[in-house]
Amino acid sequence: MNTPKARFTFFSFLLIALTAYFSFKSVMPQNTSENKVPEEAFSTVRAFAHVNQLAKEPHYVGSKAHETVRNYIISELKQLGLEPTIQEGYTLDSSGNISKPKNVLARIKGKKSNKALLLLSHYDSDPHSAVGASDAASGVATILEGTRAFLAKGEQPENDIILLLSDGEELGLNGAELFVNKHPWTKDVGLVLNFEARGSGGPSIMLLETNNGNAKLIKAFKDANLQYPVGNSLAYSIYKMLPNDTDLTVFREDGNIQGFNFAFIDDHFDYHTANDTPENLDFNTLTHQGSYLMPLLTYFSKQDLSQMNTDEDLIYFNTPFGFHTYPFSWIFPMLIVIILLFIAIIVYGFSKNMLSSKGILLGFAPFLISLIVSCGITILAWKLINWLYPQYSEIQHGFTYNGYTYIILFAFLSLGITFYTYQKFKKKVTAANLTIAPLFFWVVITVLAALYLEGASFIAIPVLLSLISVFILIIQQQKPSVLLLTLLGIPAVAILVPFIKLFPVGLGLKILAVVPFLIVLILGLLMPFFGLYKRKKWTAYAFFLFAIVSFVKAHSTSDFSETRQKPNSLVYLLDADQNKAIWKTYDRILDTWTQNYIKDESNTSQNLQVIDSKYSAGFTYTQDAPIKSVPLPKIETVQDSIYNDLRHVTIKVCPQRTVNRMEVFGAGKDFESMTVNGEAFTKVPTKRSNRLISYYVSDNEALEVSFTLKPSTKTQLIIYEASYDLLNNPLFSIPPRDKNMMPRPFVLNDAVIVKKTIEL
Repeated sequence: MNTPKARFTFFSFLLIALTAYFSFKSVMPQNTSENKVPEEAFSTVRAFAHVNQLAKEPHYVGSKAHETVRNYIISELKQLGLEPTIQEGYTLDSSGNISKPKNVLARIKGKKSNKALLLLSHYDSDPHSAVGASDAASGVATILEGTRAFLAKGEQPENDIILLLSDGEELGLNGAELFVNKHPWTKDVGLVLNFEARGSGGPSIMLLETNNGNAKLIKAFKDANLQYPVGNSLAYSIYKMLPNDTDLTVFREDGNIQGFNFAFIDDHFDYHTANDTPENLDFNTLTHQGSYLMPLLTYFSKQDLSQMNTDEDLIYFNTPFGFHTYPFSWIFPMLIVIILLFIAIIVYGFSKNMLSSKGILLGFAPFLISLIVSCGITILAWKLINWLYPQYSEIQHGFTYNGYTYIILFAFLSLGITFYTYQKFKKKVTAANLTIAPLFFWVVITVLAALYLEGASFIAIPVLLSLISVFILIIQQQKPSVLLLTLLGIPAVAILVPFIKLFPVGLGLKILAVVPFLIVLILGLLMPFFGLYKRKKWTAYAFFLFAIVSFVKAHSTSDFSETRQKPNSLVYLLDADQNKAIWKTYDRILDTWTQNYIKDESNTSQNLQVIDSKYSAGFTYTQDAPIKSVPLPKIETVQDSIYNDLRHVTIKVCPQRTVNRMEVFGAGKDFESMTVNGEAFTKVPTKRSNRLISYYVSDNEALEVSFTLKPSTKTQLIIYEASYDLLNNPLFSIPPRDKNMMPRPFVLNDAVIVKKTIEL
């Protein structure tokens, strides 16, 4: 076989590199600027003005800033000529999470009495230090600005449009539960557009919530002609398996109402932290959210939303060339074609002496060596990196500030390993023989996807094109056209390369080995022309050099700074039962701030009753503290009587200071029934941690718990009452954090806690 000229292979390499680049850059607006935006068009500048007002400071449920944000939203809705209302009331979920959300609602009347379109986002931030610019002031701002632009057209929609700025989403989707289960407008809703965030940048990804097939939703999404559609059925399938619920989940589960989530996840290290500020929210990302809302609002305001249900499903995915769909019914026919074509190519290749048993077997060697060595080195290197930089363990998100650099580092490293490995076999094995091994693995993966993860079945397209490339390679055995083969490989790059970033960003750096795994597999699909490249060794050396540069860059940003703050924590716990006080922290590495109160790591925390946290983090270290005169809660026994062969007890916990949260622990199996602030459990929680109730306090209202138990049962309730005011409580003199520190997210932090036990 004649090898192609160097200029053709260079152009081929450049074309693949540019495709990979544009697969990331083309999915969202880039470097946008605004000049004279029409009144009826979405303006990111105007939307950002809302973000700046909504995210001045943390505004969690029960805080003063929370009320300020709510009043701002109401004022803005009134300026649009709408009549906002507030829905409030207690909600209690099956895990014992209870709060009193205050939803803000408004309605635009349509021409017909069809099902309504509901625009959804939440206005509360995560307790207690999250500023919430992205999560989810960005969503509220998108809806406010989008609604303004829509109304500026002066056209009455066909359908009613309901605006729901929900409350208590961060506590457990409480506002959505309140609306779906207790508001009369719920029965009118036909479809929901929900705007969310789990980071502060990057493209907004479309994810579905539906109890039925997705075909009509996806077709409508495509027909709306969005400029930057981003979404794929693989991410949707994985999303359904993970506990990443949003407000929209409640609509699907409790109301059988389907809809779209639009959420961005890049810069995950800002999520739920003091760094989720307007300054860190990407302007282009907010523009992307607006680019979803406006065409979808226009489209769905005119559609019959009562006709969105179907049992049919579609495969869907985006590339730089558009948004693509095809029916699930194509999955197995495509799979059969792939299997038959794979067999036919092997038979045809042998008949043309382009394939041989020895060549195919030798072709497995570089593929398996590249795959095993690349993934193995990545796993071991990441363990070594975490040992060398123990401070990474303080980032509970699982995505470090320099996480993108590590993705690039291991991408370059695996590219170098793969190019170098295949260079060793360039004289022994032809490109056609080299392709059979990775194609065999891809055929197996395609079979598994069809059987167990149907949403991933679009991988059949690059596999099919790679098979066609091998067929062409066999036909053109004397003068293979590297450029034609490269063109057939471009879809594989456009479809698959974005997952190299998406998986570790979405699931954390703990799965960093997926980077080399995908790279080796993708290069395997490109083997028909990749195998023709001459200078693999020098290309490998270049990638190794890039990997070294990436490591130096990662090292230079591995420390904490004013822009990469170390999360730390401190709480004061007054045990009223033992008249004892202690300092506690969740930190694994003590710093100069926490060491003001916890001197060393000699006293580890043994408290198993951990107040709930997102990542189940418990206290790590503790030290005795001076007893402060923190006002204790007033606990009253309102009722304690026996009738109908059960003991009926009602207790009331009244705060004697401003508090934000109460936790109640007890043996759930001891109780026959339980009601909290008028909301009844369908089944009393019996979790291993014995946590019965998490009460997020609004307006400093009391906690009232009524329960029944057998007259002979002896039990106890342990109550933790917490306020988020450790740093400004007059009883304490806590110094401010250094500029390279911030409050640890996802835990009860900077808190004054009182513990009190009730014997029953």
